[in-house]
Amino acid sequence: MFGMPRLQIRKSFIALLLLAFHQVGMAQIVKNIDQFNAAVKQAKAGDTIVMANGEWHDVELVLTGSGTEENPITLKAQTPGKVKITGVSNLSFSGEYLVVDGLFFTDGHTPTGEVIAFRTSPDDLANHSRLTNTVIDNFSHPERELSDLWVAIYGKHNRIDHNSFINKRNRGVTVAVRMNSEGSRKNYHTIEYNYFGPRQVLGANGGETLRIGTSHFSREYANTLVQYNYFDRTSGEHEIISNKSSGNTFKGNVFFEAQGTLTMRHGHYTTVENNYFLGNRKPNTGGIRIINEHQTVKNNYLYGLTGRRFRGALVIMNGVPNSPPNRYDPVIESVMNNNLVIDSDYIQLGAGADEERSAPPTTSEMKNNIMLGKQNLNPITVFDDVSGIEFSGNVLNEDANNPIGAGFKAAPYAIHKNENGLYVPEQSLLDAIDFGEVKLPVEKADTGAPYYPKKDHQVAFNSGKTIAVKPGIDTLAMALANSSAGDTLVLENGGDYLLTRFATVHHPITIMAKAGDKPMIRSEKPSFIVIENGGALEVENLWFDGAASPDYKGNSIIRTSRYSMNINYALSVKNVKVTDLDINGYFYFFKAHPGTFADYIEIIDSQMSNITGAVLSLNKETEDLGVYSVENLTLTGNTFKDIKEEVATVYRGGFDESTFGPKVTITDNLLTNVGKGKTHRTAASMYFHGVQNLHISNTTIKDSAPISMYLTNGEPITVLDNLQLINTPNIKSNSDDYTAKDITYQ
Repeated sequence: MFGMPRLQIRKSFIALLLLAFHQVGMAQIVKNIDQFNAAVKQAKAGDTIVMANGEWHDVELVLTGSGTEENPITLKAQTPGKVKITGVSNLSFSGEYLVVDGLFFTDGHTPTGEVIAFRTSPDDLANHSRLTNTVIDNFSHPERELSDLWVAIYGKHNRIDHNSFINKRNRGVTVAVRMNSEGSRKNYHTIEYNYFGPRQVLGANGGETLRIGTSHFSREYANTLVQYNYFDRTSGEHEIISNKSSGNTFKGNVFFEAQGTLTMRHGHYTTVENNYFLGNRKPNTGGIRIINEHQTVKNNYLYGLTGRRFRGALVIMNGVPNSPPNRYDPVIESVMNNNLVIDSDYIQLGAGADEERSAPPTTSEMKNNIMLGKQNLNPITVFDDVSGIEFSGNVLNEDANNPIGAGFKAAPYAIHKNENGLYVPEQSLLDAIDFGEVKLPVEKADTGAPYYPKKDHQVAFNSGKTIAVKPGIDTLAMALANSSAGDTLVLENGGDYLLTRFATVHHPITIMAKAGDKPMIRSEKPSFIVIENGGALEVENLWFDGAASPDYKGNSIIRTSRYSMNINYALSVKNVKVTDLDINGYFYFFKAHPGTFADYIEIIDSQMSNITGAVLSLNKETEDLGVYSVENLTLTGNTFKDIKEEVATVYRGGFDESTFGPKVTITDNLLTNVGKGKTHRTAASMYFHGVQNLHISNTTIKDSAPISMYLTNGEPITVLDNLQLINTPNIKSNSDDYTAKDITYQ
C-alpha cells in the first residue's frame, strides 16, 4: 500500500474491515428455545449460534441456513459437554455448510424416529455439513422394542467426526446413512474418528451400530468413507456394521471385543482394508463377512475372535441364485487377501449354504493370508463347493487340519507380542505378504469427543458398601430402597425376614448371608423381589419359602418388571434353598416378562423343592421374530425335586439370523419328579425351543417328564452328554440333528 493516496488507503482499510467482519460473522448466545428459533431465522453465512450452558429439556431444535465453505453457519455449545439436552428432544438441520459442535444428549429420547437428522423434511437435506464433538449417551426410548436412529445422515458430502455414541439401549441403528432419495445417493460422506462405545446385546434384530443404506437401495452407490473409528464392545447384534449399498470404504477402524462382524450384507464394490479386530478370546467376537460382488478385503488384522458361523473371523457366504435385493447376492469376483488371522477359531467358506442359498462363490480369490491359532485346530470349515475360490500363498499352522489342500503351506505356530502390544508371527511371514507394521491405525484416546470420558457405566456386584440388615418385617425392602449400586446386604444367619411390600431392585445389588444357617425370606405379596429397569441381582446362602404368599395363581419369588426394560439385567443365585411354592398353581421361582433381557442367569449349588410352576420361566417372547429373554443361562450343581412344570423353559421363535443366542449350559444337576403336573402344557422336565447353543451334561433325571427340544434355524449346537434317565422317557425332539452320548436308561 506504499505510495497510495491517503483516501485510497482509508477506503482499502475500511474494505478490509468489512471483509473481516463478513468472514467472522455474528456470534449470539441463546438461552432458551424461543431465542434459539429467533437466532436461526436471522442466521447468515459465518454466523455462530451458541447454546448457553445448562439443561435444555424437551426441546426440538431445528436449524436451517446456507453457509459457505469458508464461512459456515455454526451451532455450538458454550462449553462442550455442558449443554445438556434431555427429555423428549431432538435436533434436525438442513441447508449448506452447517456445523453442529459440542452438544450432549442424555437422559431422554427422541419424539420422532431420529435423535439427530441431517434433514428437516423429506426434501430439505443437509449438504457439505458437519457433526463434531457431540455426545449421545443413554438417550434411549424406555421401551427397548421401539426403534429409532441416533444419527440419520442424509444429503451429500457430510462429515461426522470426533463424536461419542454410547449406550444405545433400544432397538434401532446407532448411526445410519440414509439413501431413500436421489439427494442422498452418491453421497461421499466421511465418518471418521468417532467413538462407538459399548452397546449391550439386544437379543433381537435391529441392533446394528452403523448401517449404510438399506436392502431396497443396496445396488445404488453411496461412496461413503468410514475410517479411523473405534468400536468398543458394540455387541447389539451380529452385524456391527451393516453395509447395504455400493462403493463404500472401511479402513483403519478398530473393533474391540465386539460381538459381531463387519458385514457386506448388500451392495457391491466394497473395500475393507487395514481394520483391526481385537476379540481377546471373548465369546461371539467376529471379523469380516463377504456377500455380493466385487468385494475387497485386504490387510486386516484379526486377533482372538471366537465367533462361529456368520460371526467367524473371515467368512465368505453362499448366495441365492438371481437373488432379490433383500436376500443374498452370490459372491463374485471378490478377494480376501493379505489378512493376518491370529488365535481366531473359525474361517467359514460357503457359509449359510442351504436349499435357498445354493450359489457358491465364483471367480474369487483367497491369497496370502496368515492363519495361525492353537485353540481350534480345525479352523477352516467348508460348507459347499469352493472351487470358485482361487487359493494361493496362504499360511496355516502345521498342526491344523486343512480341508482345502492346495494354496496353503504349513508353518510352526510361533506368535509373540510386538512393541505395539499386538500378537504377531515371525517377521519373515509378514514380509512375505508385505503386511507392513502391525500397529493400531487409531487409538481409542484419539476418537470421540475429547471432553467426554470413555468409562464403563456398569457397576459390578460387591463393589459398594456392606450393609447389615436386621430380621423383621420389611427390613429387607427398606434396606433395598436405601441402597446404592454395588452394595451388599448381609442378612443374619437364621433370621426371619417377612415382606409385606414388593422388594424392588433398581441397580446391581447383592443379598446374602455368611456361611451358616440360611435366613428365611417370606412374602405376603405375589412376588418377593422385582428387578426394575437398571437392576441386577445376586443372592447367596438364602432360604425362600412360599408359606406366607397370597392365594394367587402365578406368584413368583423373583420377577422382572412387567414393563419394558431397556437396560439388560443379570441374575445370580448361589447356594439358595427354595421350599413350598405351592399356595396355588403356577408359582414360579423366576419369571421374565416380555421386553426384558438378561445378559446372564445362573443358578448354582442350590436346592429347590415343592414348586407348582417352573423354576425359570423364560418363554414369554412368543412373536417368533428371533427375540428371546436371556443370552447365557447356566444351571450347575443343583437339586430340583417335586417341580410340577419345568426346571427351565426357554423360547426363541422364528427364523431371524441376526442373533445367535441363547446359550444354555446345564451340568451336574439332579432332577426328581419334575414336569409331571396335570396342567403342565409342555409335559417336559426341561423345554428348549430355538436355543442356539445347548449343552446338558453329567445330570440325572429321575421319575420325571422328558427333556423336550425344538431345534430351529441357525445350525444350533446341541450336545447331551453323560445323562442318566431313571424312570424317565427318552428325549423328545423335532429333529435328530443333535449329539447324544453316554445316555443311560433305567
